[in-house]
Amino acid sequence: MDPKSSDESKHTEAALVLFSGGQDSATCLAWALERFARVETLGFDYGQRHAIELKCRADLLAGMKSLRPDWAVKLGESHTLEIPTLLEISDTALTRDVAIVMGADGLPNTFVPGRNLVFLTFAAALAYRRDISHIIGGMCETDYSGYPDCRDETIKALQAALSLGMDRRFELHTPLMWLDKASTWKLADQLGGAGLVDLIREHSHTCYLGERGARHDWGYGCGECPACALRAKGWGEYAAGRAPV
Repeated sequence: MDPKSSDESKHTEAALVLFSGGQDSATCLAWALERFARVETLGFDYGQRHAIELKCRADLLAGMKSLRPDWAVKLGESHTLEIPTLLEISDTALTRDVAIVMGADGLPNTFVPGRNLVFLTFAAALAYRRDISHIIGGMCETDYSGYPDCRDETIKALQAALSLGMDRRFELHTPLMWLDKASTWKLADQLGGAGLVDLIREHSHTCYLGERGARHDWGYGCGECPACALRAKGWGEYAAGRAPV
C-alpha cells in the first residue's frame, strides 16, 4: 500500500499515526517521521487492561525528539480519544480481568471485535478536520493472532470505504503488514539505530496484562502473555542476527 514511487511527494505532506505506546506503533511513528513533513499522533483510551501503554507515549515522544532533531521539528500534536463504548460492548481479555484463552472460533479472547475498524474511522474523522490524508497503523498479518481486522484485505477495504464516505482521499499505510517481529526490531534499527531500539525496549509497552515490573532483554512485561511471548521471540531472533559489537 506504500509504492516507493510516491515516497518523494510525501515529504511535504502530513500524516497521522495510530500511536498506542507499544513497540509496533513506536516503530510506525519513526517510519512516518522519515517520510512526512508533519506527523501527529493519536491514541485511544477504551478501558483496556494495559492502559499503562498510553502513559508510555510521553517518554517515547520525548526520546524521539532527543534522538533526532529533524524528527523533533516534524512532530506535531498528540491526541487521545476516549471510547468507553468499546469497553461496554466488549467481553474480551483485553477489557476484562479474565484469563487469556483460545476461543472456539479459533481466535484468542484478546480479540476486541471492531476495534481497528473503530480506531481507523475515528482517525479518519480527526484527519479530515486536521487536513491530513495519510494515516499510519501497526496492523500486521505476519506475526499476529489471526485478528481479522489486522488483515491487509480489511485495511484496503476500509481505505476505500473511508475515502468514499468522507469524500476525501485517505491513504492507510501499514508498514509492518508483512514483517515478523524480528523484522520489526530490525526496521527500528534501520530507522533510528541503536538509540531507537533502546528507546523502544525501555519505554514502549506490549504486555496485555499491563505489567511493567519485570525487566527482560526485550523490555518490560509479564513475560508470559501472547504479546510478551511474541515480542520476546522477535527480539531473540533479531539479537541473534545482529553483527557482534
